[in-house]
Formats: sequence, structure tokens, C-alpha cells
Amino acid sequence: MRKDPLVQNEYYHIYNRGVDKRAVFLSSGDFDRFLLAMKLLNYEQEGLMHKWRDYKITYPQKNFSDFLSLYVKNEKKLVEIVAYCLNSNHFHFILKQVHENNGIKIFMQRLGNSYTKYFNDKNERTGALFQGRFKSARIKSAGQLSCMSIYVNCNCEIHGLAKAENYQWCGFPEYLGKTNEKVCSKSAVMGDFRKPRDYFDYAKEIIRDFRKTKEDEKTTLLE
Repeated sequence: MRKDPLVQNEYYHIYNRGVDKRAVFLSSGDFDRFLLAMKLLNYEQEGLMHKWRDYKITYPQKNFSDFLSLYVKNEKKLVEIVAYCLNSNHFHFILKQVHENNGIKIFMQRLGNSYTKYFNDKNERTGALFQGRFKSARIKSAGQLSCMSIYVNCNCEIHGLAKAENYQWCGFPEYLGKTNEKVCSKSAVMGDFRKPRDYFDYAKEIIRDFRKTKEDEKTTLLE
């Protein structure tokens, strides 16, 4: 049992990394597979990954939106994904628990199990892929939610890996209206901003602050 239960309708920073800090995404296909699982494993109904695979074979002319309209139109979600970023050896989410029966726990278990099986089968390996149980921290205020949405959505840029606005495996382009992806529930964050450009400008300030903190920590360790 978790030390601190995950509470209904609260927001949480959720994160995990590869076992031994190993890379868990080795190709663009790996990132895409994890993102697909994020979308399809977030419903009460089980087995949607297999149904999507069969649907693509049977109806190659149909798209993902057609599939969702057919199979999950009235399905209840487990969580709201507010922000996310997938880096090569770790990931970050902000999740709101909306399902009354351990929505975050069920979602994260499904996601971890599904992706680990995919990765192990593909790479002919066995055993755990992620570093134990996912970590969580409750977000306690609207201001913290706005700030942490940037820490998560722009984590790739904070680590110096890529510009977040051009990185396709994070939520930042969606917040800026630069993609047709509809992974994130943005209203709780964007209610504090008049337009996407305001969020972008605020994000760049927060990114600079986080990067400076990281550099200061490195300097302290060297002293």
C-alpha cells in the first residue's frame, strides 16, 4: 500500500525512470508506442490496444479518431493527463485522479506493464524495465500547478535535450496550439493565461529558473 493514498480529484506529479537509469525509449517508434498506450489505456474498458491493432488491419482507411468514436465514445477515463514529457530514460506526468477506484494506480500499472512487454519482446530481454513503483507528489495549489505543468511539459528543454515547442513527445506543443494531438486536459492550467503566447512567455521564464537551479546544484557539488 502507498504511504500517502492518491486522492480523488487531486493533481499529482508522477514520474519514473528506467531501471539502472537505462534508456527505455530507443527509437521514435518506442516513443510513439508509449504515447499510444497513454491514450488507449486511460479508459475503464480493457483490451483497447488489441482492438486498435485489429481495427487498423480490418479498416486501413479509417483513422484513430474513427476508432475512438466507435469504441470509447461514452467510456469513463481513469485520469486526466494535464502535462507530460517522455525523455530517453525517464518520463514525467501531471495527472488528476478522476476515477473513484484508484484511477492513477490502475493507469500507471497498465501503462508500465504494456510498455514493458512491448519493449522486452522487441529487444529480446526479460525482467523489469522501470525503477520500481512510480513516484508521486501532490500538487497543492493553482500556482504550483501552473509552474509544475511547465516543469513537466518542458522537461526535455530543462535537461537541454530539445526545444519543448518542437518536441513531439511532450505536452508543450499542444498547449501552444501547434499540434492536433489531444492528450492533455489544459483548462485547469490555461485558465490563468489569456492566450497560448502568455503561457509560452511564462514557460521560458520558468525554464530559465529551473536550468539555473540545476547549474547551481552542479556547482555546489563540485565545491
